[in-house]
Amino acid sequence: MKAAVYLSKQQFEVTDIPMPEPGPGQVLIKVNKSAICGTDVHAFMHDLAPSGAVLGHEFAGIISASGAGVTRWKEGDRVVGGGGEWPVGKEPPTKSHPRYNYRTMGFTDTRTRGYAEYTVLDDWAPLPIPEGVTDEVAALTEPCSVAVHAVRRSSLRLGDTVGVFGAGPIGLLVTQAARAAGANVIVSEPAPGRSDAALAVGAQTVIDPFEQDPVERMVELTDGHGPSVVFDCAGLKNTLQQAFDAVRRAGQVVLVAVPWEPLPLLPAEWMAREIDFRSSWGGLPGDWKIALDLMARGKISASSLMTDTSVITLDEIQEHFEALMSPTTQLQTIIRM
Repeated sequence: MKAAVYLSKQQFEVTDIPMPEPGPGQVLIKVNKSAICGTDVHAFMHDLAPSGAVLGHEFAGIISASGAGVTRWKEGDRVVGGGGEWPVGKEPPTKSHPRYNYRTMGFTDTRTRGYAEYTVLDDWAPLPIPEGVTDEVAALTEPCSVAVHAVRRSSLRLGDTVGVFGAGPIGLLVTQAARAAGANVIVSEPAPGRSDAALAVGAQTVIDPFEQDPVERMVELTDGHGPSVVFDCAGLKNTLQQAFDAVRRAGQVVLVAVPWEPLPLLPAEWMAREIDFRSSWGGLPGDWKIALDLMARGKISASSLMTDTSVITLDEIQEHFEALMSPTTQLQTIIRM
């Protein structure tokens, strides 16, 4: 079967590898659509994955075969590649390791995953795709769960105004999750395509930070107080400081982006307002289920993250990963297997 094999820093090879076989309690999944995730781009950029690994954890497909003892799935069932409740002892290190460090530990999972035509999962791991949800949309369940998790970890309350820095795929999903939770959303984003997408998914206002000071504008739009919660989905050198500068007294800043360089902060500018700070990482099984439900009910539009050029073939993966190392206007990229 065809797969994109990670060789070393910033290098994939699309080649044929043996098809995996499901063991007892496992299912073989024919991957139909696989989305490119920012954490995989980080692995590509910073050499976090072991050589020979097949990455890709945002995918949708169908059950192709089952191992001994599998009763919950049948051949042809449509599934997303994750979101099931972890059995005791099967939790990923990001949730179980007491001192997990993404930068130094990277990926420890070396199984063949979603950048291949087929992959094997334990039968507890996939979730069923609801009726009416396309494979392209279902492939974005994992990033949608990231947004749901960030909003659920926040102190957002019905009717609050929140700020979002960055309208890439995660920022657009956070915008929609916050809207689904009853918030008004102000977005800071300079790229025209992304700012248009933010308005299309329900942002009240989009600020171009090259044209206006986003802190001043967010404060102005909230009667001089600042948003109740500000999500940093950009992770640029200045956006976390701007989030702290913009948020209201006793408000909250949530870091969703994964910055890869030291960020300059001047706490004297904002700490007297007694701001709470939270980081948010990935999504829990419950977040995956909520994400699927929100997409099935039209509360979150994954299709709004895609354009006519969003779907690529596996043979194009190298050039697209190289482009995503310095993202500008891209939205979501989906690999058609």
